[in-house]
Amino acid sequence: MSDEAPAEPDRAPGAPHPRHTPRLIGQDGAQANFLDAFNSGRLHHGWLITGPRGVGKATLAWAIARFLIANPPDEGAMFASEPATSLEIDPAHPVAHRIDALSEPGLFLLRRAWDDKARPARLRAQITVDEVRKLRNFFALSAPGGGRRVVIIDAADEMNANAANALLKLLEEPPENAVLLLVAHQPMRLLPTIRSRCRELRLTSLGADDLAAALAQAGIEGANDPALLVLADGSVGEALRLAALGGPEIYARLVAILSGAPRYDRTGALALANEVAAKAAAEKLHLTLRLIQTLLARLARSGAGMAPTDFAAPDEAALLARLAPHPRAARRWAALEQQLSARAAHGVAVNLDPGALILDMIFRINETAAELAA
Repeated sequence: MSDEAPAEPDRAPGAPHPRHTPRLIGQDGAQANFLDAFNSGRLHHGWLITGPRGVGKATLAWAIARFLIANPPDEGAMFASEPATSLEIDPAHPVAHRIDALSEPGLFLLRRAWDDKARPARLRAQITVDEVRKLRNFFALSAPGGGRRVVIIDAADEMNANAANALLKLLEEPPENAVLLLVAHQPMRLLPTIRSRCRELRLTSLGADDLAAALAQAGIEGANDPALLVLADGSVGEALRLAALGGPEIYARLVAILSGAPRYDRTGALALANEVAAKAAAEKLHLTLRLIQTLLARLARSGAGMAPTDFAAPDEAALLARLAPHPRAARRWAALEQQLSARAAHGVAVNLDPGALILDMIFRINETAAELAA
């Protein structure tokens, strides 16, 4: 299956699945926190892995799963084992091979399922209670070799209400030697009772060097592109999306269109609007809307005295300095960002003409530049 339609719902288009990612980059703190709990003998049964999208939450969950299954409890051992210093296991280890092939009997992956009754078949929008109920059969079986049983839920905030309540029962009365790893992009959408029964591992946005290393590991061309690193804002997932859809080029065009504001480049704006209005350009439309919001946010921060030091387009520094020279401008750009974000969401929801939506947003930015200039 092509990158545009990945066979696995928890794999980003154009990227390897997290279970195939050999090394988690830039999240040493979260790994150390988990190993501290493991080495102290206080291994909790539920772990909530949170943080921005695309920073390695699922990769950490798979690393923990490999580590736990490859290191079963040593109850009754005469001598204590040496404290673990890393989650990595030998790539040649049988557990690593079985997990790569999704054939490890001690692991259960809970994610959105395919709706085979739909024509054509498509992914369900949520994780349903039927998927959670499959855990009963998983836990009814004896753990292989008396080891641990690990569940990865990716993503936990995609569960519907019935699925969440079914999972809560497992967290309240966990089976012996069971560890549940909940990946959550928006943890506040989870039941408070689920959050309270888990220990949290919070991941942070990646620095530029770590982001470039993670992109190189994923085999992405242009991993050191400064514009890509700036726009990705520390997220590998966002960088993959930007690279696949030409995000840096679109952002540079937006900056060029507005570089003369309040005398914007109308011809350039029409050309961009026509491109995103094409039937096959839905993803490019969403990305363009997101990049317009990014530009507005950077304008607001610039006017508030938090101007960026790295830029994503050749003329961006001059544009930010000219259109956002003071706090009053910052407040105006921040207000416009909120207004246009709401308009974009409404426009997509009611299927407004994509080209007209983009043109209207560019015109409003140009109009605001004229107000500030006056």
